[in-house]
Amino acid sequence: MSRIGVWNTAFLGDAVLTLPLLRTLRANYPDAELHFWVRRGVGSLFAAQPELSGVHEFDKRGGESGIMAAARVGRQLAREHHSLWLSAHTSLRSACIARWTSAKVRIGYDAPWFNSWFYTHTVERRFDELDEIERLLQLVRPLNLPQVLDWPELVLPEPARERAAAFRVAHAAPGAPLLGVHPGSVWATKRWPAECFAEVVRRAAAAGARIVLFAGPGEEAVAREVAERSGTLGTSALIDLSGALSLVDLAAHLAILDCYLSNDSGPMHIAWAQRTPVTAIFGPTVRRHGFYPRGPKATVLETSLDCRPCGLHGPQQCPLGHHRCMRDITPDTVWQDVSAKLFG
Repeated sequence: MSRIGVWNTAFLGDAVLTLPLLRTLRANYPDAELHFWVRRGVGSLFAAQPELSGVHEFDKRGGESGIMAAARVGRQLAREHHSLWLSAHTSLRSACIARWTSAKVRIGYDAPWFNSWFYTHTVERRFDELDEIERLLQLVRPLNLPQVLDWPELVLPEPARERAAAFRVAHAAPGAPLLGVHPGSVWATKRWPAECFAEVVRRAAAAGARIVLFAGPGEEAVAREVAERSGTLGTSALIDLSGALSLVDLAAHLAILDCYLSNDSGPMHIAWAQRTPVTAIFGPTVRRHGFYPRGPKATVLETSLDCRPCGLHGPQQCPLGHHRCMRDITPDTVWQDVSAKLFG
C-alpha cells in the first residue's frame, strides 16, 4: 500500500475513537502515506499524530454539503492515487466519495444496501454487539492484518503540553487536586442539570480541590450558571476556562486533571483516551451503543429505566417529559465517585 485514506467526518468523539484503526494501519503499513479525513474544526486535534501523513477537513455542513461539492472532493482524491480507502460512514455521500477516489481497494460497511455498489469489500458493523472502536476495526478485516491495536493513543503538540503543565503548576498543590468540570453537550438530554453540577463543584471546593470549568462554543451560559449556583464564582477555588481554549489546548488541559466530570461528549473521549480519571454521566444512551469510556479510571454513572435508550444520540427534549435518566442521578452519587478519584 502506497497511500491510504480513512474517512470519518462524524463528531469529535467519533474521530478520537478512530485512532486505534489509524494506529493499526500504521503498524501494518509502516511505509505508506496515511491520510485522515475529519469534519471541519476537528483536524487540529490530530495534527501531531505520528501515524498520520496528513489530516484533512471536510465541511459537510457548509460549503461542501452538496453532491457537486462532494464530487469535486472525490475527483481531487482520485488524482492522489490512493491504494486503499476505508470509510467509517454509512451515508450515500460518503459511499460516492469512496467510489470517486478510484482506490483499488475500498472498504465500508455492508449497510445500507447500496454500499455494495461503491465498495470493493464490505463488512458487518454489528452495531449492538461491538463497541465503536471494534466496529471501526472491522474495516480492516478484509486485509487480514497480523497486528491490531485497540487503544486511542492521542499525541498532542509539545507547546500545548507545556502550557497545560505550567497551568497545573500554577493552580494545583499538594492536597489541592484539580477537578475538571464540563457541564455542556451538543444534545440537550445528555446534560446533567446545572444545579447538580453546581452542588458537586461546591463540595469539591469545600474539600480543598481546585475546579477547572470548561465549556465549548455556545456552552458558556450553562458554565456560568454552574459557577454562580456553586458559590465559587470569583473565588480562588474556581478557574474558569469556559470558551477560552483551542481544541488542542483543551485536550492538553484534560490530560493534567485528577478527575474529569462530564456528560457524554466528545471531550470525555479525549480525556479517557489520555488515561485521565473520568466520571461520566450517561442518560438517554446506553452501553450497547458502544460509546462508553474505557479503562480502570473511567466510571459511568447511570440509572436503570425502561425508557432508556430514547435514541442513538438522545433527542433535544425528553420524549416523556421527565428527563429522569439524568435527574435521578444525584449529586451524592456523583460526589462519592469524584471524591474517591480526587482524594482516594
